[in-house]
Amino acid sequence: MKSSLLLPLFFAVFCVPAVTQKVEPTAAPPQMPPGLPMFSPADLAAKVPAPKPDDVKSLEGIMHAAYDSISGPAGPRDWSRFRSLFLPQARFTQVGEAPDGSKFVISWGVEEFIRDAGAIFAKDPFYENAIVNLPESYGGMTQVLSSYESKHAPGGAPFERGVNSFQVLNDGKRWWIVSIFWDSERPNNPLPAKMEKK
Repeated sequence: MKSSLLLPLFFAVFCVPAVTQKVEPTAAPPQMPPGLPMFSPADLAAKVPAPKPDDVKSLEGIMHAAYDSISGPAGPRDWSRFRSLFLPQARFTQVGEAPDGSKFVISWGVEEFIRDAGAIFAKDPFYENAIVNLPESYGGMTQVLSSYESKHAPGGAPFERGVNSFQVLNDGKRWWIVSIFWDSERPNNPLPAKMEKK
């Protein structure tokens, strides 16, 4: 979830402790090392705001909600809705290329992302939508490669495009976003043809 507007926030990551409700993890299955924290769906649900049912009842719903919750005019976002989509331990990771051609990687937790993105959105309009979503699933895992375009206004020309890799899961009751990992388009990194158009 990126944008040249957001690029400054990707270089200003500070550690901010997340404020979460303490929930005791469930017992680990016998084949796992003793003491490893395991969480049930109820444990996870107790640590985030209650979601809108349509946001988490389907893969399509949670993908739409992820983009919709960060889009809007300059000003605040519904961060409770945003938090409700993610595992409490979710990560946001950007990989990119600095002006000198070197690679960089930056990673945030949920509260860190809200802090930094919120500071940008407070001053600038930002709208982002998926172009093409390509899901692949195995067991309890689903990955969605999602090409995106970022705009200053709905229906406007995109000022940035790229690809988000969403890792999501369904716990039997709802969908959760586990992580989002992305890179942006640049002359030496064009969008793949299959991800350019719906």
